[in-house]
Amino acid sequence: MRFNFSTTLDWFMALLALLASFAVLQTFIIGQHYIIPSVILVMAVIFGNLAWFALHQARWAKLINFWCGFLLTAHCFFALFWSVKYRSLLAEQFELVFVPLTFVLFVLTCLYAKNNKLFIKS
Repeated sequence: MRFNFSTTLDWFMALLALLASFAVLQTFIIGQHYIIPSVILVMAVIFGNLAWFALHQARWAKLINFWCGFLLTAHCFFALFWSVKYRSLLAEQFELVFVPLTFVLFVLTCLYAKNNKLFIKS
């Protein structure tokens, strides 16, 4: 299991699972909340399973990871034109962050689909 263009979105899902796990601990221990961490834990389990099965070459998990990457790329692209929240949060750095982020997500998602042959009939 090494990092290459055919596993980029798989490792991204693993990172999201790890971040969600840390969020569960933070909201439970520091925030003293008991309902919110269980909802975040569901996301950690889903992202973790997607990463696990995709890294073990399950085609269905790779397709879901691709579509998550596609939707995230579309989200960033449309944010370039219509985002109010991100613009107010990042001010002048908005374009400096979102233009490269959108481009990188687009390239990684395309390479992921190509290297995993997700839409090529065999």
